[in-house]
Amino acid sequence: MFKKLRKRWGVNYLNLLLIICTFALGGKLCEFSARKVLFFIDLDKGLVWGILYILIMSLLWPLAVILVSLPLGQFLFFRNYIQKILAKMSGKRTKNGIKHVKMAIFASGKGTNAENILSYFKDNSGASIELIVCNNENAGVIDIAKKYNVHVLLIDKNSLNDPGRCLAELQKKDINFIVLAGFLWKLPPFMVKAFPKKIINIHPALLPNFGGKGMYGQMVHETVIANKEKKSGITIHLVDELYDNGEILFQANCDIAADDSPESLAKKIHVLEQTHFPSVIEQYLQNQR
Repeated sequence: MFKKLRKRWGVNYLNLLLIICTFALGGKLCEFSARKVLFFIDLDKGLVWGILYILIMSLLWPLAVILVSLPLGQFLFFRNYIQKILAKMSGKRTKNGIKHVKMAIFASGKGTNAENILSYFKDNSGASIELIVCNNENAGVIDIAKKYNVHVLLIDKNSLNDPGRCLAELQKKDINFIVLAGFLWKLPPFMVKAFPKKIINIHPALLPNFGGKGMYGQMVHETVIANKEKKSGITIHLVDELYDNGEILFQANCDIAADDSPESLAKKIHVLEQTHFPSVIEQYLQNQR
């Protein structure tokens, strides 16, 4: 049980112990405070007393655990924990100004961008990564998903292009936003229509140049270098029915030195991806409120 909790909350064993202590001490403080309040009301025990006791406990519990979490160094965890509970219960907007978004990440390879996004949104009260969709059973992103305790959906071309399979799984998990993070297959039109303006992709070049079918990964960098470009960069854009054609949300560029190779350019692009992709996703979600 403790191992599952540690993975679910993304904490080490010491913090897990402190979190459990905070729950226990916060509960005791909450119970003590509720009884004191009812003592001053001077109400005999009975049905009304019991209802008031439960109501007061419910109202005091968030404050009690927050107070206890301060000396135990768990304030950030419990702040986010309570925000997630309130968001799920009420469906209201969180402090980030967005409704809770359940995201799926589509990836085909090592998963460096996927891991960056998973880490960024791990304690986010407004959005969470609920699913990793992958078309390669040997991809590194699968191990990353296990590390973050996120379910993996392995697909092939048939399941991707069958509305009753991949899309149905997304709908079953109540996914309402998709991030393409190194996913090499083109999404079918019915999936794009099912998520209008809710699919985002990152491309390792400055679109509209060096995009389109077959332009991914190292091929992009080789083509940019061969074309003697002075700059390259990243483009984060919405996905439509065409390759690399959706509305551009963000671009960042880097200089290409005379001695740059496709490999060295790829490293520069990777830095831009790691720096900007998660925050641009979050900003886009905030703007959709």
